[in-house]
Amino acid sequence: MAARPDLVCVGAFAGAHGVRGGVKLRSFTEDPEAIAAYGPLFDESGARRFEIRLEGRSGGLLLARLNGVEDRNAAEALKGLRLYVPREALPPPEGDEFYIVDLIGLAVEGKDGEVFGKVLAIHDFGAGELLEIGTAEGRSEMIPFTAEAVPEVDQAGRRIVIDPPAGLFDEAERAGAEDGTEDGAEAEREEGEKG
Repeated sequence: MAARPDLVCVGAFAGAHGVRGGVKLRSFTEDPEAIAAYGPLFDESGARRFEIRLEGRSGGLLLARLNGVEDRNAAEALKGLRLYVPREALPPPEGDEFYIVDLIGLAVEGKDGEVFGKVLAIHDFGAGELLEIGTAEGRSEMIPFTAEAVPEVDQAGRRIVIDPPAGLFDEAERAGAEDGTEDGAEAEREEGEKG
């Protein structure tokens, strides 16, 4: 189920803490503890509502209590559930800031205007953010979401300008890499067959 467009993901439950219904919470907000300041949190449909009370930290996670969650089993059942707030509960982005949800679906172009596809998602697996691009050919490509690789985010123009690493979008190179050959390897093989 896709999240309602008026909701913005701000965190996720990461598991149970203790035996009395405490939860571990991963916050996606710039200030992690700000997740508790936006009012109630919701699931992606907006049907389930969670009132949270922060109680501390454990590593990179927040520790919290929820109304109606009284034991470890109930807390553990929430693990992985993403948490959302209504868009209007968030402050407007400043300057060159933006909300990731606003980038999904934007056109992706090169500095020369070549169209590469559109933004599918933005991921952070721990080594920095990656921009996932869906190409017109149906592939999914990822590039670092850095100022060097993504020099311009033009929300008003509904586009993102990228400077991709050499060869990333070159189909000839990709086709050779997928079948285990490259132009140079093919030439060497042909030369070897002759000699």
